[in-house]
Amino acid sequence: MTKPLEGVRVLDIATLFAGPMAAMFLGDFGAEVVKVEHPRRPDPSRGHGAAKDGIGLWWKMLGRNKQTITLDLSVPEGQELLLRLARDADVIIENFRPGTLERWNLSYERLSEANPGLVLARVTGFGQFGPYARRPGFGTLAEAMSGFAAMTGEPDGPPTLPPFGLADGIAALAAAYAVMTALRARDASGTGQVVDLSIIEPILTVLGGQPTAYDQLGIVPPRTGNRSVNNAPRNTYRCSDGSWVAVSTSAQSIAERVMRLVGHPEYLDEPWFATGAGRAEHADELDAAVAAWVGARTRAEVLESFERAEAAVAPIYDVADIMADPQLAALEAITTVDDPDLGAVRMQNVLFRLSGTPGAVRWSGRSHGADTDRILGSLGLSADDIAGLRSRGVV
Repeated sequence: MTKPLEGVRVLDIATLFAGPMAAMFLGDFGAEVVKVEHPRRPDPSRGHGAAKDGIGLWWKMLGRNKQTITLDLSVPEGQELLLRLARDADVIIENFRPGTLERWNLSYERLSEANPGLVLARVTGFGQFGPYARRPGFGTLAEAMSGFAAMTGEPDGPPTLPPFGLADGIAALAAAYAVMTALRARDASGTGQVVDLSIIEPILTVLGGQPTAYDQLGIVPPRTGNRSVNNAPRNTYRCSDGSWVAVSTSAQSIAERVMRLVGHPEYLDEPWFATGAGRAEHADELDAAVAAWVGARTRAEVLESFERAEAAVAPIYDVADIMADPQLAALEAITTVDDPDLGAVRMQNVLFRLSGTPGAVRWSGRSHGADTDRILGSLGLSADDIAGLRSRGVV
């Protein structure tokens, strides 16, 4: 079956997470992605996180649906080879500090001379200009500076950072969207362009209307733990078997069902109960009522009762729970991929389902430079040419 992005050629010359994950998203739906790595310094994501028999497991997901070659872009021969690859590419994704490509004589001006329709996606910590542009940029810094950390954590605790690449993942989604937008514009004009995406801006956007509330009302959001300033009860609650559930009452009708279920319908008659903000001001008493009811029951009993009452609840899962959940199994949210190093490997599936042209994880992350000879051969280089490049450290 034809993939929706079949025929789109992507050069992924980025490292670590945001840029490479954007390329992964494009590859999941059929784009031909070539991962370009330094011959002696592979993408650090290959060694990031858990490993089995010395094989990085995160890379198996992040590198999926990508061909892998090696090129030293800091030397003229490597630069010329990238230009040759760029002539037939639609997209290059990079995340070097601003000025690095220019220093390597790979500016967009030079790249677009080789291919006027090329889209260059530049994913950096702080964008291509401004006083912070040349600072090292990582997702952690974006999580700190976007306002996320300041509003995350308990009210009397420190600002809290996520234990995973949240800002990088959000930036990757934004970058994939930006690339598709730029390609759509190219379809109309015939001309490519530069995508300038900072990691900080997408997470700032998904945090909601904070800037507007500050602009109009001077509000600086406090840390509220698992509570919300917009509704209650909204928290995590411990069951009698030691497991946890999360309850949300964003809708008034759900809040009413929850309080009836836990045996406190009297709260529905209180004037403050009629609004989410009013309920949030009385979160202590509402939480106490829900916590007492949940704490007297097992998770299975809680979930069954909430479902019967058509109230909103979810078990708090760890990854073992995720792998066993029947709903996620029905959605095929976790897929199994045959890997030459590890055998059958399970990982997250593609992000969404298309009824006519679905995406797929066709293969897992390949070894460093696995496709170098074949891809360079497709440019007309002989085996002796490639051997010479390898002896000079270019590939």
